Amino acid sequence: MNAAPNLAPVSLPAGVPGRVPGSRIGLSSYAFFWQLSDKVAAPLDLHGALAESAALGVDLFQICDYLPLESMTEAELAALRETADSHGIALELGTRGIRPEHLRKYLRIAGILGAPLLRTMFNVPGHTPDADEAVAIFTEVLPEFRHAGVRIAVETYEQVPTSRVLEVIRRVDSGHLGICSDPANTVAALESPLEVIDAVAPYVLNMHIKDFAFSRKEGWVGFTYSGAPLGEGLLDYAYMARKLQPKERNINQIIEHWLPWQDSEEETIRLEKQWTQQSLDFLRSN
Repeated sequence: MNAAPNLAPVSLPAGVPGRVPGSRIGLSSYAFFWQLSDKVAAPLDLHGALAESAALGVDLFQICDYLPLESMTEAELAALRETADSHGIALELGTRGIRPEHLRKYLRIAGILGAPLLRTMFNVPGHTPDADEAVAIFTEVLPEFRHAGVRIAVETYEQVPTSRVLEVIRRVDSGHLGICSDPANTVAALESPLEVIDAVAPYVLNMHIKDFAFSRKEGWVGFTYSGAPLGEGLLDYAYMARKLQPKERNINQIIEHWLPWQDSEEETIRLEKQWTQQSLDFLRSN
């Protein structure tokens, strides 16, 4: 088995726009899930989400699984970069899938936005690569990512065993390929969050931070597994921070939520904002 690769932050090559990753607390577009959605009367766009983030004192924003990004023109992407720059906000990207053409599309977007990290997941409809295919794909595209100063972080989640994700990362053995840690996702595959944290620790490039909890369904017939305000659920953040050492290793911590829709739009938005502020307060004090 290969030793863990050197995952220290990389410097961007001369002439490549972007910022070096650092130990920052950031917000994901998932922290604005309902505010960005068409379920509300006046949805935010990314420019609005960036302005809201800046008002909260946040200097990092991860645009994650936001499909409209893929159809934006270069001018629209450049305008988004200008908005981020005007607020002093660094950008990261997140997508799903590892088809080479898809990864290259996001590498181009990353270049325009100055994003030094791309989070992704292995499976999408129509493409569920095994370990051998994933290794071949990353081996093919990583030289281009390395040249551009962009790293790929594969997220831990229920559709692919963590052991398989780690097998691929170890076989590729590149500092430009690592893990986006999200132990909340793996519970659905009956993987223990603490065991997942232990397994991925040497390879983590990015952390998704969201709390989670089980609640009894009506009549005590089964459970609902859903989000919780950070610090009030089952996430053992103190243990995770000790194992992953985000401050010491310059790993960005990106806040997300699993907030169910509430009884009204007003209550949903109010809680989404409250959870965001609570998450920021929690991470800033830890």
